[in-house]
Amino acid sequence: MIGLGCPALLNYIGIFGEVSRCSWKDKIREEHPTGKNSINEWPPVKKTGSTSQGDKIMKTILGIIGSPRKLGNCEITIKAVSREISQPHELKLIRLADFDIRPCKGCYACLFKDTGCVIKDDLTLIQESIIDADALIVAAPTYFLGPNASLKCLLDRGLSLYAHIDRMWGKPAVGIGIAGIPEKEGYTLLGIQSFLKFLLAEVKATTIMYGALPGEIFFNSENQETIKQLASSLFEKTSEKKEPVCPVCGGDTFRFLENNRVRCMLCSNAGTIEMKAETPKFNIEPGATELFLTKEHAIRHKNWLRGMKARFLENKDRLKKISISYLKDGVWIKPPQKVN
Repeated sequence: MIGLGCPALLNYIGIFGEVSRCSWKDKIREEHPTGKNSINEWPPVKKTGSTSQGDKIMKTILGIIGSPRKLGNCEITIKAVSREISQPHELKLIRLADFDIRPCKGCYACLFKDTGCVIKDDLTLIQESIIDADALIVAAPTYFLGPNASLKCLLDRGLSLYAHIDRMWGKPAVGIGIAGIPEKEGYTLLGIQSFLKFLLAEVKATTIMYGALPGEIFFNSENQETIKQLASSLFEKTSEKKEPVCPVCGGDTFRFLENNRVRCMLCSNAGTIEMKAETPKFNIEPGATELFLTKEHAIRHKNWLRGMKARFLENKDRLKKISISYLKDGVWIKPPQKVN
């Protein structure tokens, strides 16, 4: 058994029971707040001219901006990655804050109707843009040690995407989290990884960059190389992730439990941790219920959700009896009535 007093282990994990992101990833993750280059040397200027690409197929890349700030670091970073992509493509952009995305009602109607979600807002336009794209670039800022809530707001409506699993599955994607204070990104990267996984994308690479002021990320010369790596990875064959990561999903954020047990915070599978050559090794196996590891898992999850209707009908009297017993508890605080 590896004790918490083991110096090698303490290099990798924090206080017992806390959720910790492994910070010993390769250089694409190791961002620093300073650099030697001048801002005038970066970013490169995109060539203008004819969009004709001969016999090459023009791809559509969708940039999803999880920041309300216009021309902020998230928007600039997505455009910088696009400039470094060698394949002919058209970059389309969505700023989530521009759209009316309302909370999911949990009615499951979208699982049974071809017409999609019953809520009349802007979700359909966003979904169609994701479905029509060949690849995705997602960027979100860190708010209170987590990604901007616009990502989760969209993801919470994700059940309606299950009607399009075949068209959604396996789109290549990269993600970037932006944090204003070095080493204070919290779970931002985990949130972006989860967002992409539940969009059924093939996550090629994710990274954190540091910069609070618009454009400040380009003060760091290392970020220039990171952007090039993100661009080149988007349409390349996925390379095997280096240890230590979850062997099931490739995640690098874990909750440390008792008796050397751990749980991956991306796929939520549990296992054990051991040290090999002073490097943590996670022994994790897929669980009985998986959500996004394969297309078959996504379809199975969709069918499980649809099966909830039969379970409800079978138990509705019992469920009603439990729920109604709490009907009159508490005093509701509600917003003032709006006047048209």
